[in-house]
Amino acid sequence: MDNFEKQFSNYFKAKKAFSFWKARVGLYALLRAMGGGPGDEVVLPGYTCVMDVNPIKYLGAIPVYVDIEPVTYNMRPELLEEKITARTKVILVQHTYGYACDIDAIRGIANRHNVPIVEDCCLALGTTYKDRLCGTLGKAAYFSFQWNKPFTTGLGGMVVVHDERIAESMQKLRDEELITPSAKASFMLWAQRCVYRTVIYPRTTAFITNLFRWMTKKGLVVGSSSCSEFCPEKADDFFMGMSDSQAKAGLAQLKKLDKNIAHRRKMRKIYDDLLSDAGFAIPRLPDYMDPVLVRYPLRVSDKQAALAAAPEAGVEIGSWFECPLHPIETPMHLYNYENGMCPEAEKASLEVVNLPLHPRAGESTAKRTVEFIKKFKP
Repeated sequence: MDNFEKQFSNYFKAKKAFSFWKARVGLYALLRAMGGGPGDEVVLPGYTCVMDVNPIKYLGAIPVYVDIEPVTYNMRPELLEEKITARTKVILVQHTYGYACDIDAIRGIANRHNVPIVEDCCLALGTTYKDRLCGTLGKAAYFSFQWNKPFTTGLGGMVVVHDERIAESMQKLRDEELITPSAKASFMLWAQRCVYRTVIYPRTTAFITNLFRWMTKKGLVVGSSSCSEFCPEKADDFFMGMSDSQAKAGLAQLKKLDKNIAHRRKMRKIYDDLLSDAGFAIPRLPDYMDPVLVRYPLRVSDKQAALAAAPEAGVEIGSWFECPLHPIETPMHLYNYENGMCPEAEKASLEVVNLPLHPRAGESTAKRTVEFIKKFKP
């Protein structure tokens, strides 16, 4: 455990790294360490996973949503300032799909209002902004190692902290309150990782994902989310640390990180070329970023039809984000979101699918995927 935290911290030249059972647990700990509590406001993009919003709600704080711009799907800096009030505690910037936010523009606003920045790097491991790694651009950052993230420990997450005071508060909080995973939960997650390595490939992903969701509801596997997390209601065992087997898996993944990043860069270029040849408009990205994508986002003419047809075609198509607070089952009114708050995010939710870039997807996967998805060209 300590070795994984130390190596991960060294990668980002951070003061300290803290590991957790899930990334959302790390965000909750971080917000508490920064003094977050009832009535505080946390500003974040209105195009995210609801599990990033839950830690805010658990503290009694208020999520405040900023709409996105249509190319990188990131928070629009020009809309940020109007959202900041005297109660704003943190600006939470998400590097969506692996595209870096315009941190300089956001930092200028944050500095004027003396509000700290925290980076959501769950989708952006390896991405750089003006030659600096995402995860080094704010007071702290958090990462997810869940199944479909840049690398996986099954579940799991890490917080890197660049501020000494916050690091001390995080350490104290973890020492006093963190729960150790049960032997049963640790074993089940280890077994699931074994199965994952054996059966998860682009052609099998849709079937296995549906099976996994059914097994999660039956309590047969350790799921990424529980029903209580859509209330939102913090479970008694929520504040849980990382298991030794997760840390061991994380160390193994770190050894492959450079190869993983190189593969994702190569696959992105392959998709750019194939999609351009198929008549898709490839977005021109800002030159301040060098992205490492977790998935390749693509707007299509009929998202639901594409998702419905993909399993039979043996094609792996992802649905992030199904609504401004993914997934579609989210009761958004419980999370202070009302329809119309973020029109660009709502439009993207209806149009964007994502294509596989992970190490088990190669050039043949990309060719088969593009051959399928070109039927849904806008």
